[in-house]
Amino acid sequence: MKVLITGGAGYIGSTICWALKDHGHTPVILDSLVTGREEFAQDHIFYKGDIGDRQAVAAVFKEHPDIVATIHCAALIVVPESVQKPYDYYCENVVKSMQFFYQLAELGYPRVVFSSSAAIYDVVPGFMVTEESPLKPNSPYSRTKYMMEMVLQDFTRAYGLRGIALRYFNPIGADPKMRSGMHIKEPSHILGKLVEVALEISPEFNITGTNWPTRDGTGIRDYIHVWDLALAHIKAVEQFDKVLEAGAEPDLPYVVINLGTGRGVTVIEMVDAFERVYGQTINKAIKPPRPGDVAGAYANANKAHEYLGWEASLPIDKGIADALKWGEIRDEILSY
Repeated sequence: MKVLITGGAGYIGSTICWALKDHGHTPVILDSLVTGREEFAQDHIFYKGDIGDRQAVAAVFKEHPDIVATIHCAALIVVPESVQKPYDYYCENVVKSMQFFYQLAELGYPRVVFSSSAAIYDVVPGFMVTEESPLKPNSPYSRTKYMMEMVLQDFTRAYGLRGIALRYFNPIGADPKMRSGMHIKEPSHILGKLVEVALEISPEFNITGTNWPTRDGTGIRDYIHVWDLALAHIKAVEQFDKVLEAGAEPDLPYVVINLGTGRGVTVIEMVDAFERVYGQTINKAIKPPRPGDVAGAYANANKAHEYLGWEASLPIDKGIADALKWGEIRDEILSY
């Protein structure tokens, strides 16, 4: 099976590519390398190009007419940056994705797996969200994901696309074989910052916000190993039509599925777990919430089990250990 992965030279996209290859499939990468890394693409079929470039997209499908599905990962993803640069985020994540989806319909490649985000959920009592929970995206980044879900849903009704939106919770770790991992030089996510402190790149870890209505006052998240996340995409493309048959409405070939562990972990609990795996304490400081921060949520992952036959299996300690290992070797693999 040949699968197009937009953003396939990024953290999650590259991991999906390796999971596809390990399961006997052929990934085809389309990535502009604005944030992705060419090192992650060099062992796969790779096209350097933008999803908004109609000629580049057409060339990929002309040369690979046997592509059976598209996994759309290409996006800008940093929440604080999205607050500072909303134009960039709406242009890259919404305008170009909309054009790209429309071109897929024109070209006759209807199967789309969309990388969405749990950041679109509203805060709910108990913090566990199902796919039917209320939505309230609170940053330009999360609003772009929300908007693209609506666009994809409308396009499935109007233009013959078939869509599966996978709402990611919080990916951690790296490819267990260390072929790829987090590549952003200054990561904004919690585990990347913890690794930076452990490697003495940063002096301390900032706990941003301690007055959230959680059990210890810090934000709550659902941390899922990126390899588990990648395996869910394999299930989605292998069983694409069956997933829609099982979960879609008769006149709307579109399904939303949470990808998480089903367990909520607070920032303090994550720091404690990191220190346990790392084997020593790290410097910490209390800071106010960052722009766009929310209390958080964790997944009800029942639909992933029901529709995909998938559930997360790797523990948080494995994600931390893989992130630490990747942090130690990253600069040998990537040239900055």
